[in-house]
Amino acid sequence: MKYLFAAAVLVTTAFAGISAADAAGGCGPGWHRGPYGGCVRNRGPVVVAPGPVVVERPVVVAPGAVVVAPRVRACPYGFAWRYGRCRPI
Repeated sequence: MKYLFAAAVLVTTAFAGISAADAAGGCGPGWHRGPYGGCVRNRGPVVVAPGPVVVERPVVVAPGAVVVAPRVRACPYGFAWRYGRCRPI
């Protein structure tokens, strides 16, 4: 009987520690953690309007033509790829 009681206490303790405030970073419902760790009130609902539909023309390649892949910039502007990583210019 004491094992059953110990298991019941363990289960209720585990569920008592879970609340909505834990999901909000300890600030409570309607609040969240700001960039410096303080609690900040949530804004209103976010509404995202659909954007325009963009359809690009297909690329037609002649048979036997050599296709060169476009060069992809691996580093952000102001940086260059040197010594195995992006470094400031």
